[in-house]
Amino acid sequence: MEKLTAIIPTGNEEHNIVAAIKSVDFADEIMVVDSFSKDATVQLATPLADTILQREYENSASQKNWAIPQAKHKWILLLDADERVTPELKKEVLSIINSNTDYSGFWIKRQNYFMGKKVRFSGWQGDRVIRLFIRDKCKYENKHVHAEIISDGKIGSLNNILMHNTFKTKEAYLKKLKRYARWQAKDYEARIPTITFFHTLIKPTFRFIKHYILQLGFFDGYAGFIISLYQAKAVWMRYTFLKEYRDANKD
Repeated sequence: MEKLTAIIPTGNEEHNIVAAIKSVDFADEIMVVDSFSKDATVQLATPLADTILQREYENSASQKNWAIPQAKHKWILLLDADERVTPELKKEVLSIINSNTDYSGFWIKRQNYFMGKKVRFSGWQGDRVIRLFIRDKCKYENKHVHAEIISDGKIGSLNNILMHNTFKTKEAYLKKLKRYARWQAKDYEARIPTITFFHTLIKPTFRFIKHYILQLGFFDGYAGFIISLYQAKAVWMRYTFLKEYRDANKD
């Protein structure tokens, strides 16, 4: 029987960590990788996890790439603290890792919830992430934001979904988008020679239209409107922070 390590990165996740760990209690090793939480995350995780590691947070990809080689087992199931493995997904994961598959990793679809509402549209309907993979064949790309797995082998897809309980408040969502926008500004430094009204006006406007109209965000009601509006604001913040970064680093 193949063995499985579940890795859960955390940072002030006392409201999520117990349920997250319980959803992967079928793993042979549960590893919590904490970025020195200031709440009770570590205390709550300690009696439930096999391994607790702590490291200062740089970005998501860096944190995960640091943790992956430290897993004891060949197969990795990586779970963010606000995600939950369903019983159906559990059965599929165990079946896959014991099937002599020639895939190195697998995409898993996510069902997202925002402000307590199930989000069916708003650009999130095609959301999927690579969460099950072989330790020695996969790692995250070197990006500050939205880094995905790069693999030495083939990537397949699982049939069952991962539950994703995103932000319970719009304020928490905006806070994360602001943090990501600062990181994205660094990724865009070499890509955008000049910032114009196209970047600060047209692109944010189109982003709202994309999420709310083209991707049917209006069907998600108020939650869809907030997602669309804040995604547009995130684009504007990205270029605003890029300009601030350049101004601060002028000779």
